[in-house]
Amino acid sequence: MGNSVEFYNQTNEEVEEFNSLEKVLSTAIQMEGLENVSFNVILVDDETIHQFNKEYRGVDKVTDVITFALEDEKEVILPAGMRVLGDIYICLNKARSQAEEYGHSFYRELSFLAVHGFYHLLGYDHQTKEEEKIMFQKQEEVLAKNNITR
Repeated sequence: MGNSVEFYNQTNEEVEEFNSLEKVLSTAIQMEGLENVSFNVILVDDETIHQFNKEYRGVDKVTDVITFALEDEKEVILPAGMRVLGDIYICLNKARSQAEEYGHSFYRELSFLAVHGFYHLLGYDHQTKEEEKIMFQKQEEVLAKNNITR
């Protein structure tokens, strides 16, 4: 069967770096020892992610990444043999402004947000210091393996 990661750019801009995320996410999938996983990465504008954040998290502002993990949903019937993780939505403008703010490349920020979303789909979180330490260490290992530095 194999892994399936689909990429959708729902903005009006051509984003060359978006097409390079597959390699980084493949590394994360391998590092977690996963097989037959499927998920989507969707690039969106401020308005779309703002609406999702408001509607699903009760936070009335633009955010950088938001995930919808299908495994969290009890009512969803998933296909046998394939682990369908869900969707990762990344805000294009927020990724750009954060790259500038943190002083690293746009590609690094996009990669970080994609990997961050991937770990959220797997159930990792950063609500406590301990959870954050585990999740962020995993993210940094994936980025380092791909020579994506700050």
